[in-house]
This record gives sequence, structure tokens and C-alpha cells, in this order.
Amino acid sequence: MNTLKTVFLMTFMMVLLMLLGEWLGGSQGLIMAFVISLIMNFGSYWFSDKIVLMMYRAREVKEAEAPRLYGLVARVSSEAQLPMPRVYIIPGETPNAFATGRGPQHAAVAATEGILNLLTDDELEGVLAHEFAHIKHRDILTGTIVATMVGTITFIARMAGWAMVFGGGSRDRRNGGGAADLALMILAPIAAVLVQLAISRSREYAADEGGAHICGRPLSLANALQKLERGVERNPMANASPATAHMFIVNPLFGGGIAKLFSTHPPLEERIDRLQKMATSGI
Repeated sequence: MNTLKTVFLMTFMMVLLMLLGEWLGGSQGLIMAFVISLIMNFGSYWFSDKIVLMMYRAREVKEAEAPRLYGLVARVSSEAQLPMPRVYIIPGETPNAFATGRGPQHAAVAATEGILNLLTDDELEGVLAHEFAHIKHRDILTGTIVATMVGTITFIARMAGWAMVFGGGSRDRRNGGGAADLALMILAPIAAVLVQLAISRSREYAADEGGAHICGRPLSLANALQKLERGVERNPMANASPATAHMFIVNPLFGGGIAKLFSTHPPLEERIDRLQKMATSGI
């Protein structure tokens, strides 16, 4: 299923970029957008995980450098019956973590300094089990491609908006196609974000359940989520990008009110409630 989602997302990104290119530059814009989309899809598959890790200044560590984190990752890797991933630490006090990579054989797990300082070993193991569930379900490639797609479409739409302001573009647009162009500039990023929300929210519930089964202690993950919610409220991630927010175990962009409606994650109260019900049912 996630393989089909990945193919759909890459096709969606290609079609959307080609529509943008045609509206902005006619046949030449269409050809240019096609070439760009091929490059983007290739880059998304092979390099997007490296780009995300570089974006957050994640540093790869070995067992001698971070024995606690490395040892817990190794334990959960064995419990999940998955290959040992690369281990990264992200500088900063915001408590959070994510997994990325092309698949189980090329995965990476990244944790912030803040989450290492905040959580107990049991709670941190629950978080890592959640991330390994993402790896096991092959969510990590889909999530990383979504991040690249949202960031690319948002950037292109913004550049197209500036082009309209300064009078760039084709003659057709100046002769009456401006309204359609404007609608496309607005709707393209919205469509990308809606895809991001639809995919990431459903996968978080599945990763919570999968993580609880891997570590065998749903309450460890539930307690971790409660601490992480308070920790992100106190220390929201300053350099977090909306395009990659869905990759973290909790949304690094703290916001209340209407912002919660557009959160990339389901409400933490619901996630915790589900985990507590799993614990009471004997899992």
C-alpha cells in the first residue's frame, strides 16, 4: 500500500509541476517543468533523507559517542526484527525524534538532545519503537517524499506569485489567464498540504499501535507523548519547516486554536487515549 502511495505522490508532484509550468510558460514551461519533476523525483528517492538530516544539522553517532541512545536503538531494532539503522543526534532542546530513509535497509533514526534529556529509558524506548514501526510499515520513504513535494510546490508557487507581481510569464496570461494562474498558485500549495495531512495523520495512529506492540509497553509511549507535548510547548523548534513537520513523532510547530485543525499530527489526547486502552486490554 505504501509503495502505491509513493508512486501516487511522485506522479502527483510531476503532474502538478507540469501544470504550473504550462500555465506560467506555455509549451516551454511544460517541458522545463517535466525536466524539473524528473530531477525532483530522482532526488526525492535517493537524497531526500540526507537533505532532511542536513536541514536539522543532525550528526551521525556511533556507540562510543552515544552509548545510551545507540544501545536503545539496537535493542528496539532486535525487538522489531529490522536491520540496525544509522543513528543521529539533532542539536537543540526541543524534545522530538523522527525516522527517515528509503526503506528498512537504508533507514536512519534521529533524536534531539532535548528528548534524550527529558525521557527515561522506558519512555525513549517507546518513542524509538514508534519510529521503528514507521520503518516497518515503510512510511519513511513516503513521508520524506511528501516533505520534498510540499517544500517544492510551496517554493514554486511563491516564485510564480512574484513572477505575476513583476509582470513575468506568457502572453496568454496577460490576455486574461491571470485569474486561472492566481487560482493555481493558491490551490497548488493547499492541495500539497492536504495530501500531507491525510497521509501523516493516519500513519501516526498506526505507528503508535505498531510501536506499542514492538516494545510491549503502550504506557511507556503514552507517558513519553505527554512529556513531549509539554516539552514542545516550552521549547518549540526554531528551525522546523512545515514541509517536514509530519516526520516528527510530535508536531515541532506548536500552535493552538485553528492551527490544530491543520496540524500534521492527530490530537495527542486521542493518541494517548488509544495507547491507554491498549494497555488496559492487556497488550
